[in-house]
Amino acid sequence: MFSSLHSAPFGRPPQFAQAYRQIAAQTGVAAADPHRLVAMLYDGFLDAVTEARGAMRAGAIERKGRAIQRAVRIAEEGLRAGLNLAAGGRLAADLNQLYGYVGVRLTQANLRNDEALLDECQRLMQPLRDAWMSISSPGGRPDA
Repeated sequence: MFSSLHSAPFGRPPQFAQAYRQIAAQTGVAAADPHRLVAMLYDGFLDAVTEARGAMRAGAIERKGRAIQRAVRIAEEGLRAGLNLAAGGRLAADLNQLYGYVGVRLTQANLRNDEALLDECQRLMQPLRDAWMSISSPGGRPDA
């Protein structure tokens, strides 16, 4: 009896961990400035791609699909939708095309079960995340 309590003292740890992550993300979003929100989107995108890669390797098709769907939504509904194409000039137009391309490649990765396509998407997005993190937020201190 003690060993079963010792191995899972809180009942169902995976559910608690997921609830904690959701609350932490919601709290972080509510308290974040726009610069930090974009950083969170990049981090969420890269985390989703990493999760998709692990699920792909494990043969967990449903989990892979959910992770890729989350990455596509971040690229399309978060990063791409947040662009100001009218005022952003060439940079915004280039990012718009890149985010669209990444969405297509992620969908292909899902359909083809192709880890190389996930790697490509990560290689395209990681430098953007790193560059974003290297600039200061409007408050003057870098978000890292």
